[in-house]
Amino acid sequence: MKTYDIVTIGGGPAGITIAKNLGKAKKVAIIRPEEYSMIYCAMPYVIENEIPLEKSFKSDSLVTGSGADLIRSAVTRVDFDNKTVTTADGESYGYQKLIIATGADPILPPIPGIETKGVFVFKTGKHLCDIKEIIDRHTIEYAVVIGAGAIGIEVAQALNKVTKECHLVDMTPHVLPNLVEGDMIGPVEETLTESGVKLHLNAKVEKLEGKEWVSGVVLDTGQKISFGDSGNTGEGPRGIVVFSVGMRARTELFTDTALAIGKQGIIVNDKMETNIKDVYAVGDCVQFVSGITGEVVPGKLATNAVPMARMLAKNFIGDKRHYPGFFNGAATKVENLYVGGTGLKESEAQGKFDIITATAELTTIFPILPNSKKLKMKLIADRKTKRILGAQMVSGSPVIDKLNTVTLAIQHKLTADHLVQLSYAAQPYQSFYPANNIIVACAEKILDKLRN
Repeated sequence: MKTYDIVTIGGGPAGITIAKNLGKAKKVAIIRPEEYSMIYCAMPYVIENEIPLEKSFKSDSLVTGSGADLIRSAVTRVDFDNKTVTTADGESYGYQKLIIATGADPILPPIPGIETKGVFVFKTGKHLCDIKEIIDRHTIEYAVVIGAGAIGIEVAQALNKVTKECHLVDMTPHVLPNLVEGDMIGPVEETLTESGVKLHLNAKVEKLEGKEWVSGVVLDTGQKISFGDSGNTGEGPRGIVVFSVGMRARTELFTDTALAIGKQGIIVNDKMETNIKDVYAVGDCVQFVSGITGEVVPGKLATNAVPMARMLAKNFIGDKRHYPGFFNGAATKVENLYVGGTGLKESEAQGKFDIITATAELTTIFPILPNSKKLKMKLIADRKTKRILGAQMVSGSPVIDKLNTVTLAIQHKLTADHLVQLSYAAQPYQSFYPANNIIVACAEKILDKLRN
């Protein structure tokens, strides 16, 4: 039996990060059941034929080039007492330290008709290939995406480009409910509608219809989205349904073991240590807390998984780092609009803080120049301390640079007083006039409100 210093179960972003940071310093094995590690955020662009499937594969050299061993197999058993991992091909591997990075699985709700052919979830390379195959082999005229979060929005836009009719359904009052508030979302929904996506908000799926292939979706509003009857007569499918309603930590391997698991995933401390000695967990499979409130919150983002794994890897080679918690900065693109949010939304902060908000609108570059686009930002702060709690942005140009600046402010508990002192650069084709900056503008408005 081969023994390693570190065995990592999972070859996604967290597993690759472990390999890159430790492959040359330690004897490391990455055990991955999938044939390829995927660039998950690129997968919708494969559906709409913007990039070929192969472009969404990560190179195995990210693991092997680091000096780590890549073992392609599924783990079937972990013996914590004897420090061994057994794989589906019957091999066993010893470890000194074990890192669990098993990720998360998309949720498929238990509704009538869910087992009908033509119903999908969207997370892995297999899900992508299954959807791509059915679109390429059949004339798919209709698509229904359930869940209007960032993944659902991006999948709906992709399917809208390769079908005749695409519907997007969510039980909340507006799209991207976990990213931005309703007072920011108007232009985004208008853009989606103008692109041809048909929105069904405040609507819940009651059942799916169809005998062999799915042929319709029935909503609790009384509306039915029908694909016609050909899917039930041996002619093949006319439509597909894709669920994007959330993720569940992949922890089934550890059922009935001593590993402590909470509602959101494996329980870890701020060093990614589990309750079992020499066993760690990182990424989507873990349960952790908000860096703002200290409460357990969802945080299944690659941008959380990678810093967790990097921090753990650096600690293995002598650092003494701690993971501060989730701030959940995230962004998406809706046609020609860029949308982002970080920290707490106003609705999340209410009841925990006495909040104050401000909204500012500038342009992405000097407004006198051609191709100047609107930029809107909402900033949320604590009224008593002026501490920044969250922000949201909608723009005609990418917002991640500004979003990350605000996230840094939230992480370090900066206040509106700090943000108005932000020393910023300006250039006609890269910013608004030197007279103002969107972050400073929002912070000044908060201070004006407090002064009045």
